Amino acid sequence: MTVFERSAGAFVFRREGEGILFLLLMKPNGDWDLPKGHIEKGENATEAAQREILEETGIEPKFAAFFSKTTRYFFFRGKHRVSKTVKFFIAEAFSDSVSISKEHKGYVWAGYEESAQKLRFKDLVGALRDVWSYISRMNLMDALNGEYASLPGNSKTWDLSRRLVPGEGRLDAQLMLIGQAPGANEDAEGRPFVGRSGRLLDSLLGKAHIRRDQAYITSVVQFFPPANRMPTDDEVGLCRPFLARQMDLISPRYVILLGNLASTALLGIGELEKNHGRIVEKGGITYFITFHPAAALRFRDKAELMLGDLRKFAAIMKKDHS
Repeated sequence: MTVFERSAGAFVFRREGEGILFLLLMKPNGDWDLPKGHIEKGENATEAAQREILEETGIEPKFAAFFSKTTRYFFFRGKHRVSKTVKFFIAEAFSDSVSISKEHKGYVWAGYEESAQKLRFKDLVGALRDVWSYISRMNLMDALNGEYASLPGNSKTWDLSRRLVPGEGRLDAQLMLIGQAPGANEDAEGRPFVGRSGRLLDSLLGKAHIRRDQAYITSVVQFFPPANRMPTDDEVGLCRPFLARQMDLISPRYVILLGNLASTALLGIGELEKNHGRIVEKGGITYFITFHPAAALRFRDKAELMLGDLRKFAAIMKKDHS
């Protein structure tokens, strides 16, 4: 008989100078482990991980948005075979203070190499490697966004908002969605696609069975153009190198281009009426062209066409992964 169990936990890390240290907990048998435990009734995985970290370490960390890593393993409990699924998150602590629980007999803050040596099980070592890579991407994206945010101050003729609206999503996403530029709602909240067109996009993605939370979403120009005007060629030229660096960092397999400006800026292809639903292979990336959700808001037929496009794209991804 197989018993199925679900747990959640986190790779808790803190910064020390230029380095990264991970929190490892020593179990009574001497093995090193991570803060984790069963997902209780009524909890989701994130809530369970937060509770376990607090109970086992006394830490209330900040979770990295969008990242999760699931491991699976088997063991025997008496005569029963237990199939365990553990969903791990990344959580940053801002102090080295730890209040260890009674179920552990010690702890250590260790660097990546030391942590990889102390963790005995291959699934944890593999997850640690992915977490280490992801934290490196986080650091690089933070630096890139900081540089991008300073762009208005370095231009004498700047006529866009001075507030950067950074991209959002998994930094190791296979899929990127790239639009035109933030709108007024995005400028106010500092997040992409949160206004009416963003809500429509979420709806259409959901109907096409494409998960926004597994993608990275951004725009060619990441500053709001006054009165929601079209960005100029010069503005696109200033912002385009930053988008290119974002794409290099994330290294997506697929890119959905939302609207004429995005398809023109990245592929030199306009005329959406003729080219929506088109696939272009370039530089190891599969580009897919469709309408911008703002156009789909204004014209109902565009919404239907865009949904058809996204369903076509979802089928392409599914076929690639079958």
